[in-house]
Amino acid sequence: MNDDGMDYDGMIFRPPSEAYSILLQVTVGCSHNKCTFCEMYKEKQIFKIKSDAQVMKDLAFAARYHRRTKRLFLCDGDALILPQKRLVTILREIRRQLPWVNRVGTYANTKSIAQKSVEELRELKDLGLSIAYMGLETGDDDTLSAIKKGADANRMIEMGKKIRSAGIKLSVTVLLGIAGRERSMIHAQETGRVLSAIDPEFIGALSLMITPGTPLHEDYQSGLFSLLEPHEILKELGTMIAATHLTGGLFHANHASNYLPIRAKLPEEKAATLELINAALQGEVALKPEHLRAL
Repeated sequence: MNDDGMDYDGMIFRPPSEAYSILLQVTVGCSHNKCTFCEMYKEKQIFKIKSDAQVMKDLAFAARYHRRTKRLFLCDGDALILPQKRLVTILREIRRQLPWVNRVGTYANTKSIAQKSVEELRELKDLGLSIAYMGLETGDDDTLSAIKKGADANRMIEMGKKIRSAGIKLSVTVLLGIAGRERSMIHAQETGRVLSAIDPEFIGALSLMITPGTPLHEDYQSGLFSLLEPHEILKELGTMIAATHLTGGLFHANHASNYLPIRAKLPEEKAATLELINAALQGEVALKPEHLRAL
Protein backbone atom coordinates (compact mmCIF):
# COMPACT_ATOMS: atom_id res chain seq x y z
CA MET A 1 0.00 0.00 0.00
CA ASN A 2 1.14 3.50 -0.80
CA ASP A 3 -0.56 6.89 -1.18
CA ASP A 4 -2.43 5.51 -4.21
CA GLY A 5 -5.01 3.94 -1.90
CA MET A 6 -5.89 1.13 0.47
CA ASP A 7 -5.07 -2.47 -0.33
CA TYR A 8 -8.00 -4.53 -1.63
CA ASP A 9 -7.74 -8.19 -2.56
CA GLY A 10 -10.40 -8.93 -5.21
CA MET A 11 -13.77 -7.26 -5.59
CA ILE A 12 -15.15 -5.64 -2.45
CA PHE A 13 -18.81 -5.84 -1.41
CA ARG A 14 -20.64 -3.87 1.26
CA PRO A 15 -24.27 -3.26 2.28
CA PRO A 16 -26.07 -0.35 0.55
CA SER A 17 -26.15 1.59 3.81
CA GLU A 18 -22.33 1.48 3.91
CA ALA A 19 -21.95 3.26 0.56
CA TYR A 20 -20.08 6.19 2.10
CA SER A 21 -18.08 4.26 4.69
CA ILE A 22 -14.36 3.62 4.87
CA LEU A 23 -13.97 0.05 3.63
CA LEU A 24 -11.29 -1.73 5.64
CA GLN A 25 -10.60 -5.23 4.33
CA VAL A 26 -9.52 -7.50 7.18
CA THR A 27 -10.49 -10.86 5.65
CA VAL A 28 -10.54 -12.13 2.07
CA GLY A 29 -13.61 -14.05 0.96
CA CYS A 30 -16.40 -15.63 2.98
CA SER A 31 -15.90 -18.23 5.70
CA HIS A 32 -19.01 -20.11 4.48
CA ASN A 33 -19.09 -19.42 0.72
CA LYS A 34 -21.54 -22.24 -0.08
CA CYS A 35 -24.85 -20.44 -0.66
CA THR A 36 -26.30 -21.59 -3.97
CA PHE A 37 -27.55 -18.14 -5.01
CA CYS A 38 -24.42 -16.11 -4.23
CA GLU A 39 -21.48 -15.50 -6.55
CA MET A 40 -19.94 -12.64 -4.56
CA TYR A 41 -16.92 -14.53 -3.26
CA LYS A 42 -16.61 -17.40 -5.73
CA GLU A 43 -13.38 -15.91 -7.08
CA LYS A 44 -11.95 -16.11 -3.55
CA GLN A 45 -12.15 -19.84 -2.97
CA ILE A 46 -9.71 -19.81 -0.06
CA PHE A 47 -10.85 -17.75 2.91
CA LYS A 48 -8.00 -15.96 4.66
CA ILE A 49 -7.28 -13.28 7.21
CA LYS A 50 -5.17 -10.34 6.13
CA SER A 51 -1.98 -9.61 8.01
CA ASP A 52 -1.99 -7.18 10.90
CA ALA A 53 0.75 -5.22 9.14
CA GLN A 54 -1.43 -4.68 6.05
CA VAL A 55 -4.48 -3.73 8.10
CA MET A 56 -2.41 -1.19 10.04
CA LYS A 57 -1.07 0.29 6.79
CA ASP A 58 -4.62 0.70 5.53
CA LEU A 59 -5.71 2.32 8.78
CA ALA A 60 -2.82 4.77 8.50
CA PHE A 61 -3.96 5.64 4.98
CA ALA A 62 -7.54 6.12 6.16
CA ALA A 63 -6.35 8.31 9.02
CA ARG A 64 -4.61 10.53 6.51
CA TYR A 65 -7.16 10.70 3.70
CA HIS A 66 -10.59 9.95 5.23
CA ARG A 67 -10.76 12.44 8.05
CA ARG A 68 -14.35 13.45 7.24
CA THR A 69 -15.78 9.93 6.91
CA LYS A 70 -17.71 8.99 10.04
CA ARG A 71 -18.40 5.32 9.31
CA LEU A 72 -16.18 2.31 8.71
CA PHE A 73 -17.11 -1.14 7.42
CA LEU A 74 -15.00 -4.25 8.00
CA CYS A 75 -14.76 -6.39 4.86
CA ASP A 76 -14.96 -9.12 3.45
CA GLY A 77 -17.84 -11.53 3.82
CA ASP A 78 -17.52 -12.29 7.49
CA ALA A 79 -15.04 -10.18 9.44
CA LEU A 80 -16.65 -11.18 12.74
CA ILE A 81 -15.02 -14.60 12.32
CA LEU A 82 -11.67 -13.04 13.27
CA PRO A 83 -10.23 -14.23 16.59
CA GLN A 84 -11.31 -11.96 19.43
CA LYS A 85 -7.83 -10.62 20.18
CA ARG A 86 -7.29 -9.55 16.57
CA LEU A 87 -10.68 -7.88 16.36
CA VAL A 88 -10.06 -6.07 19.62
CA THR A 89 -6.70 -4.82 18.36
CA ILE A 90 -8.23 -3.56 15.10
CA LEU A 91 -11.12 -1.80 16.84
CA ARG A 92 -8.74 -0.16 19.32
CA GLU A 93 -6.58 1.06 16.46
CA ILE A 94 -9.63 2.43 14.65
CA ARG A 95 -10.53 4.36 17.80
CA ARG A 96 -6.96 5.59 18.22
CA GLN A 97 -6.18 6.52 14.63
CA LEU A 98 -9.67 7.48 13.44
CA PRO A 99 -11.34 9.01 16.53
CA TRP A 100 -13.94 10.73 14.33
CA VAL A 101 -15.42 7.39 13.22
CA ASN A 102 -18.69 6.94 15.14
CA ARG A 103 -19.90 3.64 13.63
CA VAL A 104 -18.15 0.40 12.72
CA GLY A 105 -20.07 -2.34 10.91
CA THR A 106 -19.46 -5.89 9.70
CA TYR A 107 -21.16 -8.82 8.03
CA ALA A 108 -21.92 -11.69 10.40
CA ASN A 109 -23.29 -15.22 10.09
CA THR A 110 -24.46 -17.80 12.60
CA LYS A 111 -21.05 -19.48 12.65
CA SER A 112 -19.14 -16.33 13.55
CA ILE A 113 -21.70 -15.20 16.14
CA ALA A 114 -21.64 -18.65 17.76
CA GLN A 115 -17.86 -18.47 18.16
CA LYS A 116 -18.14 -15.34 20.30
CA SER A 117 -19.51 -15.27 23.82
CA VAL A 118 -22.02 -12.57 24.74
CA GLU A 119 -19.29 -10.98 26.87
CA GLU A 120 -16.91 -10.92 23.89
CA LEU A 121 -19.60 -9.39 21.69
CA ARG A 122 -20.21 -6.74 24.34
CA GLU A 123 -16.50 -6.01 24.41
CA LEU A 124 -16.57 -5.47 20.63
CA LYS A 125 -19.61 -3.24 20.99
CA ASP A 126 -17.87 -1.16 23.68
CA LEU A 127 -14.92 -0.74 21.30
CA GLY A 128 -17.13 0.66 18.54
CA LEU A 129 -18.67 -2.28 16.65
CA SER A 130 -22.22 -0.97 16.54
CA ILE A 131 -23.97 -2.79 13.68
CA ALA A 132 -23.87 -6.25 12.11
CA TYR A 133 -25.50 -7.43 8.87
CA MET A 134 -26.80 -10.99 8.84
CA GLY A 135 -28.19 -12.77 5.80
CA LEU A 136 -31.26 -14.73 6.86
CA GLU A 137 -32.64 -15.00 3.30
CA THR A 138 -35.61 -17.11 4.49
CA GLY A 139 -37.17 -18.52 7.62
CA ASP A 140 -38.28 -21.67 5.80
CA ASP A 141 -36.11 -24.61 6.85
CA ASP A 142 -36.62 -26.49 3.58
CA THR A 143 -35.41 -23.49 1.59
CA LEU A 144 -32.52 -22.81 3.98
CA SER A 145 -31.37 -26.37 3.38
CA ALA A 146 -31.85 -26.13 -0.38
CA ILE A 147 -29.77 -22.96 -0.67
CA LYS A 148 -27.07 -24.42 1.64
CA LYS A 149 -27.23 -21.54 4.08
CA GLY A 150 -25.58 -23.58 6.83
CA ALA A 151 -28.17 -22.99 9.55
CA ASP A 152 -31.83 -23.69 10.22
CA ALA A 153 -34.45 -21.18 11.36
CA ASN A 154 -33.99 -21.91 15.07
CA ARG A 155 -30.24 -21.30 14.77
CA MET A 156 -30.89 -18.04 12.93
CA ILE A 157 -33.19 -16.90 15.73
CA GLU A 158 -30.75 -17.97 18.44
CA MET A 159 -27.76 -16.17 16.92
CA GLY A 160 -29.75 -13.09 15.91
CA LYS A 161 -31.03 -12.68 19.46
CA LYS A 162 -27.55 -13.33 20.84
CA ILE A 163 -25.86 -10.52 18.96
CA ARG A 164 -28.73 -8.16 19.76
CA SER A 165 -28.42 -9.01 23.46
CA ALA A 166 -24.86 -7.65 23.33
CA GLY A 167 -26.20 -4.25 22.27
CA ILE A 168 -25.02 -4.52 18.66
CA LYS A 169 -27.67 -3.34 16.21
CA LEU A 170 -28.73 -5.97 13.70
CA SER A 171 -29.69 -5.59 10.06
CA VAL A 172 -31.21 -8.78 8.62
CA THR A 173 -31.40 -9.43 4.88
CA VAL A 174 -34.19 -11.51 3.34
CA LEU A 175 -34.49 -12.61 -0.28
CA LEU A 176 -37.83 -12.42 -2.07
CA GLY A 177 -38.34 -15.23 -4.56
CA ILE A 178 -35.62 -17.49 -3.15
CA ALA A 179 -38.08 -20.30 -2.35
CA GLY A 180 -39.47 -20.46 -5.86
CA ARG A 181 -43.17 -20.63 -6.70
CA GLU A 182 -44.20 -23.75 -4.80
CA ARG A 183 -43.00 -22.58 -1.38
CA SER A 184 -43.47 -18.83 -1.89
CA MET A 185 -46.16 -18.33 0.75
CA ILE A 186 -44.52 -20.72 3.21
CA HIS A 187 -41.29 -18.76 2.76
CA ALA A 188 -43.13 -15.47 3.37
CA GLN A 189 -44.94 -16.68 6.48
CA GLU A 190 -41.95 -18.43 8.02
CA THR A 191 -39.64 -15.51 7.30
CA GLY A 192 -42.07 -13.19 9.03
CA ARG A 193 -42.14 -15.55 12.01
CA VAL A 194 -38.35 -15.68 12.28
CA LEU A 195 -37.98 -11.93 11.85
CA SER A 196 -40.53 -11.40 14.61
CA ALA A 197 -38.59 -13.72 16.92
CA ILE A 198 -35.27 -11.97 16.25
CA ASP A 199 -36.86 -8.49 16.36
CA PRO A 200 -33.96 -6.69 14.59
CA GLU A 201 -33.60 -2.94 14.22
CA PHE A 202 -33.41 -3.20 10.43
CA ILE A 203 -34.70 -5.58 7.75
CA GLY A 204 -33.63 -5.35 4.13
CA ALA A 205 -35.64 -7.25 1.52
CA LEU A 206 -34.01 -7.87 -1.86
CA SER A 207 -35.64 -9.53 -4.85
CA LEU A 208 -33.82 -12.53 -6.27
CA MET A 209 -31.79 -11.92 -9.42
CA ILE A 210 -30.11 -15.09 -10.61
CA THR A 211 -26.47 -14.69 -11.52
CA PRO A 212 -24.43 -16.91 -13.85
CA GLY A 213 -21.91 -19.22 -12.27
CA THR A 214 -24.06 -20.18 -9.30
CA PRO A 215 -25.73 -23.54 -8.62
CA LEU A 216 -29.09 -21.77 -8.58
CA HIS A 217 -28.44 -20.49 -12.10
CA GLU A 218 -27.82 -24.06 -13.22
CA ASP A 219 -31.13 -25.13 -11.65
CA TYR A 220 -32.86 -22.23 -13.37
CA GLN A 221 -31.43 -23.14 -16.76
CA SER A 222 -32.41 -26.78 -16.36
CA GLY A 223 -35.96 -25.87 -15.33
CA LEU A 224 -35.62 -27.05 -11.73
CA PHE A 225 -36.12 -23.52 -10.39
CA SER A 226 -38.58 -20.87 -11.57
CA LEU A 227 -38.34 -17.13 -11.06
CA LEU A 228 -41.42 -15.43 -9.67
CA GLU A 229 -43.29 -12.86 -11.72
CA PRO A 230 -43.41 -9.28 -10.34
CA HIS A 231 -46.96 -9.68 -8.97
CA GLU A 232 -45.92 -12.89 -7.21
CA ILE A 233 -42.97 -11.10 -5.63
CA LEU A 234 -45.34 -8.39 -4.39
CA LYS A 235 -47.74 -10.95 -2.92
CA GLU A 236 -44.83 -12.61 -1.17
CA LEU A 237 -43.63 -9.27 0.19
CA GLY A 238 -47.09 -8.36 1.45
CA THR A 239 -47.51 -11.70 3.19
CA MET A 240 -44.06 -11.40 4.74
CA ILE A 241 -44.68 -7.90 6.09
CA ALA A 242 -48.11 -8.92 7.43
CA ALA A 243 -46.44 -11.80 9.30
CA THR A 244 -43.63 -9.63 10.70
CA HIS A 245 -44.22 -8.15 14.15
CA LEU A 246 -41.45 -5.88 15.41
CA THR A 247 -41.33 -3.88 18.62
CA GLY A 248 -39.83 -1.09 16.56
CA GLY A 249 -37.74 -1.31 13.41
CA LEU A 250 -37.33 -0.36 9.77
CA PHE A 251 -38.36 -2.65 6.93
CA HIS A 252 -36.55 -1.67 3.74
CA ALA A 253 -37.41 -3.01 0.31
CA ASN A 254 -35.82 -0.16 -1.62
CA HIS A 255 -32.84 -2.06 -3.02
CA ALA A 256 -32.16 -1.69 -6.74
CA SER A 257 -33.47 -5.23 -7.28
CA ASN A 258 -36.96 -4.46 -5.96
CA TYR A 259 -39.99 -3.68 -8.12
CA LEU A 260 -41.68 -1.45 -5.52
CA PRO A 261 -39.52 0.74 -3.26
CA ILE A 262 -40.63 0.51 0.36
CA ARG A 263 -39.28 2.03 3.55
CA ALA A 264 -41.61 1.40 6.46
CA LYS A 265 -41.43 1.83 10.21
CA LEU A 266 -42.93 -1.20 11.91
CA PRO A 267 -45.41 -1.47 13.47
CA GLU A 268 -46.59 2.11 12.87
CA GLU A 269 -46.59 2.04 9.07
CA LYS A 270 -47.52 -1.61 8.48
CA ALA A 271 -51.14 -0.98 7.47
CA ALA A 272 -50.22 1.83 5.07
CA THR A 273 -47.46 -0.30 3.53
CA LEU A 274 -49.81 -3.23 2.96
CA GLU A 275 -52.28 -0.83 1.31
CA LEU A 276 -49.50 0.40 -0.99
CA ILE A 277 -48.60 -3.15 -1.99
CA ASN A 278 -52.26 -3.95 -2.64
CA ALA A 279 -52.58 -0.82 -4.80
CA ALA A 280 -49.54 -1.96 -6.80
CA LEU A 281 -51.12 -5.39 -7.26
CA GLN A 282 -54.25 -3.67 -8.58
CA GLY A 283 -52.16 -1.74 -11.11
CA GLU A 284 -52.68 1.59 -9.38
CA VAL A 285 -48.98 2.07 -8.60
CA ALA A 286 -46.28 1.69 -11.25
CA LEU A 287 -43.55 -0.90 -10.73
CA LYS A 288 -39.89 -0.50 -11.61
CA PRO A 289 -39.26 -1.67 -15.20
CA GLU A 290 -37.21 -4.85 -15.47
CA HIS A 291 -34.34 -3.12 -17.27
CA LEU A 292 -33.82 -0.75 -14.32
CA ARG A 293 -33.41 -3.51 -11.74
CA ALA A 294 -29.89 -4.28 -10.57
CA LEU A 295 -27.96 -6.18 -7.93
